[in-house]
Amino acid sequence: MAQSLRSWLGGCLLVSALGMVPPPENVRMNSVNFKNILQWESPAFPKGNLTFTAQYQSYRKFQDICTSTVLTECDFSSLSKYGDHTLRVRAQFEDEHSDWINITFCPVDDTIIGPPRIQVEALANSLHTRFLAPKIKNEPETWTMRNIYNSWTYHVQYWKNGSDEKFPVTAQYDFKVIENLESHTTYCVQVRGFLPDRNKTGEWSEPVCEQTTADEFCALGIPIQLESLESLTLESSLFPLNTCQLLSPSLSTCPVVLCPVLPCCELQRNEWCGTHPELPGALAASSAK
Repeated sequence: MAQSLRSWLGGCLLVSALGMVPPPENVRMNSVNFKNILQWESPAFPKGNLTFTAQYQSYRKFQDICTSTVLTECDFSSLSKYGDHTLRVRAQFEDEHSDWINITFCPVDDTIIGPPRIQVEALANSLHTRFLAPKIKNEPETWTMRNIYNSWTYHVQYWKNGSDEKFPVTAQYDFKVIENLESHTTYCVQVRGFLPDRNKTGEWSEPVCEQTTADEFCALGIPIQLESLESLTLESSLFPLNTCQLLSPSLSTCPVVLCPVLPCCELQRNEWCGTHPELPGALAASSAK
């Protein structure tokens, strides 16, 4: 401790005697999802408070981004995402200044991939998950990290709540159905972005936990066991979240809407079929059954 204090005092006396301004210390780039913040630490300086100027090199000429700021960071998010950029920062006091401290930064290679957002809906023995890739700083609202990296995929892992055993899966798209789970059981899911061509992984999202439901469906408010669905034909295996699954009987009648949730969902059969006039069948006959 005493040795450190003597070294610090000796440095201050040397700087004071020579009239030199010390350069910024620990200069580094903190970049997440292309929000590029150059950061540094202010050196010890006995004469007074320092200010700082940060620049980047553009066509052989340096351009100011932050000038005479008292902050110890500067936002470089406006830089092109591609190519190497030379950045530099120096300290200033009155008419004196320090040497420049340079770093090289390539946003597309060096930025950290932040955690995606995740939505989870628990159905009978399955979890329906939807992912939202991280948004990008200074880009239109619809632009995400997935728009930048062509090889973008998702690493997903799920586990029973309270268990240490995790099960990994990979998703190429913004959704994934995790099947063959135990009913009435709480599972947790988290996701991160992954770039196979760069072997680069992003940060994990916070876990989202949901409890699966029972092994039964309901049609028009009447519970049906799964074994009784063998005579029905599944029209589509992909459904939006919060949407009932549409199953159609083999007969040429208006399709039966089934919801794999408990308690049974309230179905407005007449209204549903009325919005799909191209579907065959007689409501009266269906209702009579």
